[in-house]
Amino acid sequence: MTSSGQGGRPSGSVESALPRPRNPLSVVVGFVDKTLAMSEFEVRKIRHDPTELIMRAVQPVIWLLVFGEVFTHIRAIPTGDLRYIDFLTPGVLAQSTLFIAIFSGIALIWERDLGIVHKFLVSPTSRGALALGKALSGGVRGLPQAVLIFVLAVILKVQINWNPLYLLGVLAAVLLGATAFTSLSMIVAFLVKTRERFMGIGQVLTMPLFFASSAIYPISVMPRWLQVIAHINPLTYQVDALRGLMLAHGVSEYGLGLDFGVLLLTTAALVTISARLYPNIVR
Repeated sequence: MTSSGQGGRPSGSVESALPRPRNPLSVVVGFVDKTLAMSEFEVRKIRHDPTELIMRAVQPVIWLLVFGEVFTHIRAIPTGDLRYIDFLTPGVLAQSTLFIAIFSGIALIWERDLGIVHKFLVSPTSRGALALGKALSGGVRGLPQAVLIFVLAVILKVQINWNPLYLLGVLAAVLLGATAFTSLSMIVAFLVKTRERFMGIGQVLTMPLFFASSAIYPISVMPRWLQVIAHINPLTYQVDALRGLMLAHGVSEYGLGLDFGVLLLTTAALVTISARLYPNIVR
């Protein structure tokens, strides 16, 4: 016979069987832990096969050694007191991380075809941690590009600001920008779902984002309609932050607070959208 407590209620009441609410701190710690684990899983692929990074290094080398050196000598683009090669270097860093990030979403389509995505979706890991971990791995992929471009900048005698705090700011700007554009790439992968369509849309996205920014010329020389697009392009603010932090005589045109604010808001918005769309990749 079941024992009963006060009021005839069984001692093993329904209330006692309900799960206790989790500590908010443990929820946050668990989310961060799963996000970092997901990111580490992605970064481990680079360690085992660094070919992608080596191939991606060719493009910034060409931009700086050919395009940058030529236009520095002919002085065709007004850059104020900065030499053109100094002006261009932060833009090439932003461009190289953009190109790495924008094509990283194709890995999701490969993983879906291999059945890996299905395993992630049935795991207890939240969609937010899956999306943010993937996006952060794209940001980490951009960091070796920063090292490469700093080496090239030294060779080309670019006036670099070697203040450690500013160098950390450069890494933060690279990480944020690459994370944002990796999230955008993931959203495209969730929507198109095929490698052929993804590659086509990736090519379409990179050129407008790059050329409608201040990466290779000042916004002031653009036609009015293009200036409007440039001012809503997050790559413009990444370039501006890099130019203010990376160069010894560089100045952030919009202010570092606005630059990082735009990058943070863009990253948060795109990661949130990608987390909502994550299950779409298997439908």
